[in-house]
Amino acid sequence: MSTFIKAQASSIIATLFDFLTTIVCKEFFYFWYVIASLLGTIVGGVTNFALGRNWVFNRKEKKIPMQVLKYLIIWNGNLLLSTLGVFIVTHYLGLSYIISKIIVSVTVGVTYNYLLQKRFVFA
Repeated sequence: MSTFIKAQASSIIATLFDFLTTIVCKEFFYFWYVIASLLGTIVGGVTNFALGRNWVFNRKEKKIPMQVLKYLIIWNGNLLLSTLGVFIVTHYLGLSYIISKIIVSVTVGVTYNYLLQKRFVFA
């Protein structure tokens, strides 16, 4: 299976955890949608790192502290882009936070995350 396809499958799995966390935090615990999205992004990020290291890029032989550090650098950019993107799309375009999160997640995942994980984090 190609790396790109595995990366997209990993992204979908991580996104499921992300969205589930976001929706539960917003709808059941009544968190502000920005905080709910932030928490979802954190859960999704942890899931994505584990899958990326162990399955997508198969880099288990490399030292985990350096991978975690690199991942955190890239992931902080993802966190900023995702959280800010959801706020902007929801607030200024008036879309549902769920639709906003889908738009932003797909855009950031395919453009930013995949390229930087492949070329920097798990290289």
